Amino acid sequence: MAKVESFQLDHTKVKAPYVRLITVEKGGKGDEISNFDLRLVQPNENAIPTAGLHTIEHLLAGLLRDRLDGVIDCSPFGCRTGFHLITWGTPTTTEVAKALKSSLDEIANDIEWKDVPGTDITSCGNYRDHSLFSAKQWSRDILAKGISDDPFERNVI
Repeated sequence: MAKVESFQLDHTKVKAPYVRLITVEKGGKGDEISNFDLRLVQPNENAIPTAGLHTIEHLLAGLLRDRLDGVIDCSPFGCRTGFHLITWGTPTTTEVAKALKSSLDEIANDIEWKDVPGTDITSCGNYRDHSLFSAKQWSRDILAKGISDDPFERNVI
């Protein structure tokens, strides 16, 4: 079986919240796709409840696209500690951290239920499992800790 970089990472050494560049893949025509680790909570110490994480996911899908060029996908980790962000090109971890910080700030302070996309039976595969209250609380907690652009040293942006 192929080795997956994320499973080689020593999760006891990272200091969340942070943004980490996992890899840059080059396509046959020279195109580049970057994969980022957006770690919101400390691995093996905390996990965002599913409903809050689900709502954050739906919101980040649009908010990060508003702030970063080339966003392909933002998907939650099964461990519920953060997200993979896949982009065209090679934004820096600082650029991604600033976009994440701004997005979480909007979730924490400005978003209302009417702003959350994909919350009905026709637009979501599990539309009953959302919590804006939880998404706001977790966003505030993450912002209070500060988002680092380095996974091993706290370099809060």
